[in-house]
Amino acid sequence: MQDTLLSFLRHHELPFEYYEHPPLATCQDADKLNLERSGARLKNLFLRDNYGRRHFLLITSPEKKVDLKALSRQLSISRIGFASAERLHKYLGIQPGCVSLLALFNDQESAVEFWIDRDIWQADAYQCHPLVNTATVVLGKEDVLKFLQLTGHDYQLVDVPQVCEPAV
Repeated sequence: MQDTLLSFLRHHELPFEYYEHPPLATCQDADKLNLERSGARLKNLFLRDNYGRRHFLLITSPEKKVDLKALSRQLSISRIGFASAERLHKYLGIQPGCVSLLALFNDQESAVEFWIDRDIWQADAYQCHPLVNTATVVLGKEDVLKFLQLTGHDYQLVDVPQVCEPAV
């Protein structure tokens, strides 16, 4: 899987940095290793609507605690929630802990809508799992745009609402 993706990136002249590391299923796992990599770190959420008819890949900052109820209201979508591991495999062909924008490579039907937090879109480069969580690929913003075009995906910038923490 990963080799096919990396070959695709090379074939289409999308330059990338490649880092191998122990399995990183969450942003917290990466924090524990203090890995030095270029590019913006991302939190990747695979979501679905209440009816399971629409699926979304949202990338945001690892520090954000996303308010899914507010996001649902903001985008006028019925109760956005986390999609199951089965849906993740069906639509993106990956396991939990391996989610990144590069998984759109496996979405040949363009069934998954891609959302990017407006705050994270300011970065020049992005860290992404290449379909496995034992490596990281860093792609520049222009190369991400080309990748999306090549895979038949559009993107939507969203202002990701955060869960309000109670005042102490």
